[in-house]
Amino acid sequence: MPGYVVFLRAVNVGKRQLRMADARTVLSGNGFRDVETHIQTGNVFLTTPVRSVAKVEEQVGRLLGEHAGFDIVAIARKPAELPALVQAIDGIPEHLPHEVSRYVSFCASAPTAAATEELHAWEVEGERATVIGKDVLMEFSVPFNEVKLTGARIEKILGIPGTARNLTVVRALAQKWGA
Repeated sequence: MPGYVVFLRAVNVGKRQLRMADARTVLSGNGFRDVETHIQTGNVFLTTPVRSVAKVEEQVGRLLGEHAGFDIVAIARKPAELPALVQAIDGIPEHLPHEVSRYVSFCASAPTAAATEELHAWEVEGERATVIGKDVLMEFSVPFNEVKLTGARIEKILGIPGTARNLTVVRALAQKWGA
């Protein structure tokens, strides 16, 4: 049975609360198997006979949204994609002076060439974005609470939903669930 790593967008932020124990129960009770979660920011591993990433995203988002009472965007990746993404990121030299942090925004689909070009042209000191397939590496040399290149800004530029994770979390998930 295929496995998927699913990233839930905007859960456990403000009033949008979804306990990961509840997420495991809901998904396990609706045909998903081997359901695990990692920390409280909406990182889920599961297996299912469903072979379409889009169908997995739709089903997980719908089921959890019905349970939580608000819309949930689910963005899925095959487990092997995470170690490959980390390897690609590790091959990108840090270009910002005094880099503070790196994040990955997992996007629902690959951005268009024009949107990618617009994002790559982002010019705010201490901030940089690089599109890698369907995902975006965000690099900051300013404190995260001061960045202008927020998840909402990336979504507006690319025209597609996404959800960000610290690279430390992405590395942990690649080790834990990467095939």
